[in-house]
Parts: sequence; C-alpha cells; structure tokens
Amino acid sequence: MPSMPEPAIGEHRPEIPDKLYFRIGEVSRLAGIKPYVLRFWETEFSSLGPKKSGKGHRLYRRKDVELVLEIKRLLYDKRYTIEGARKFLDSRSREVVTKPVNAKAGRSQPALFGDPGPALEVIRKELSEILQLLS
Repeated sequence: MPSMPEPAIGEHRPEIPDKLYFRIGEVSRLAGIKPYVLRFWETEFSSLGPKKSGKGHRLYRRKDVELVLEIKRLLYDKRYTIEGARKFLDSRSREVVTKPVNAKAGRSQPALFGDPGPALEVIRKELSEILQLLS
C-alpha cells in the first residue's frame, strides 16, 4: 500500500481547539516546542503576551496560539533569525493597520480596530461619493 506523501514544510498546522484560553502546556504541545521556548519568545516578540490568571498562570488566547505557530514557522521552517522574524511580523502588522483603498487616488484606510474617528470619516466620505454617483 503506497504511503501518504509528507506535507511540504510549513503546510501542516495543528488544529487549534475551539476554546477561549490555553495554558502554556497546551500551547507547548500544539506547537511542538518546550514551555521555556515560549517564555523566551515572550521576551523577544512584544506582540506575544499572554494574560496571567489570578494564580500567575499564563493564559494564551487563540490569536496568541496562532502567533506562536507563525513564529515557529518563521524560525524553524523558513530559517529566519529572531530579529528577522520580529521585523517580518512587525512589517506585516503595519500592512494590516493601513491598507490602500484606492491605489489611483493614493488614499489609505485607517485600521478599524484602532481609533474609530479617522476610519469613520473615511467611510462617511466614501459613502457621500457613492451617493453623489447615484444621484
């Protein structure tokens, strides 16, 4: 019986259970790394910051677990240095914060999860332009 082909590097991602919080041991098992590596990554990647329970246990959210898996992919599969992975993640987060809306006009869309004032102003202006086109 032929064996199943191995997934390409970086293709296999463990399925993250559907729950609100994960303890460090769970994240460690999901990512296939030791807990001390996670604690070290917390010092190197500012965006990785689990909450602490009343007893001081680290509680990772789903987005934290996804970030851990992305960091592992960058460091282990793509062979980035920690500094390179940090820069890659920082540049990617800046791209998410400001994406071009209309490349010809050179306008940018502010992040909807940051200050809502500028984002609402952009939406209001674009809706006004649409209304004028429809009139």
